[in-house]
Amino acid sequence: MEPVERALPDPAPEATSLTPTDFRRTATAIEAAVAEHVVGQLDAVRGALICLIAGGHALLEGVPGLGKTTMVRAFAGALDLRHSRIQFTPDLMPADITGTTVLVEDTTGTPRLNFQRGPVFAGLVLADEINRASPRTQSALLEAMQEGAVTIAGTTHRLPRPFCVMATQNPVEMHGTYPLPEAELDRFFLQLRFAYPSAAELAAIVTHHDGADPSASVPVADAGQLLRMTALAHRVPAASHVLDFVTRLVLGLQPGPEAAPLVGDFVRLGPSPRGAQALTLAGRITALIAGRPNLAFEDVRAVAMPALRHRLVLTFDAERHGVAAETIIADALERIPDERT
Repeated sequence: MEPVERALPDPAPEATSLTPTDFRRTATAIEAAVAEHVVGQLDAVRGALICLIAGGHALLEGVPGLGKTTMVRAFAGALDLRHSRIQFTPDLMPADITGTTVLVEDTTGTPRLNFQRGPVFAGLVLADEINRASPRTQSALLEAMQEGAVTIAGTTHRLPRPFCVMATQNPVEMHGTYPLPEAELDRFFLQLRFAYPSAAELAAIVTHHDGADPSASVPVADAGQLLRMTALAHRVPAASHVLDFVTRLVLGLQPGPEAAPLVGDFVRLGPSPRGAQALTLAGRITALIAGRPNLAFEDVRAVAMPALRHRLVLTFDAERHGVAAETIIADALERIPDERT
């Protein structure tokens, strides 16, 4: 059996549990704090907040300069989380992420092995341009993202809670990159897209940019409160007919003899069960933010695109015909009714 390092204690929850009203108030305050540093990108900010509350990870896509790094640092400041940034490059090694064991001398001069923690030991980790590192280095994040721990020299080291990886990649510049494998993509709770700002938003960026460090802003919540929000989200009721819709939506994106035309022609692999889990949990969080006491059809539909688009593996014909994952998911949402008929 592998030895396990004693985990640091999680932030202690308060004696009183969080109410839905407190949840919504806190979520609104966090988004407002982030909006002080990020102009626009409302869908991406909401998606990142959902990932943090869910205890999941986010894949951020967009060309350089749209505010991905700024948003991550703003969330770290708003939640008073220890954060780190890893710049992924082709020569980055797994130990540069997880840490390594080195030989040091103690005060008596006796040599001993000492584990030096890597940048992954933080509450919020920015994995910048993750697709520029080799597959071996990318895989160093898999255990951390799935298990909340890393194993070095046979010893498992627990990561702090909450723990969230927000990885960025440029969807345009593909020279010298390594595409993320399906197993790694599936670990990301949501895939969030950053759009180019409108004329008004671009004017606001130019006018109001003051160079302040987003991570140094006054926190509006902390790690303990975030963990209580996570616990409440898992307790949101979901009716059987809504969960049935989630099941039919995920199954409706699986290729096979009875698949819809777009799915049968252009999908090689449909969403895994993690896609269904992401739909339900992200939907529950969306319901709480909207002030609803239970998961509704509209909550599932609101998160379907970021929860499923990176989990669809398309065929070469899809690229040849210009059919995107978003087109296939939108078609499924239109043809699959809320209730069984």
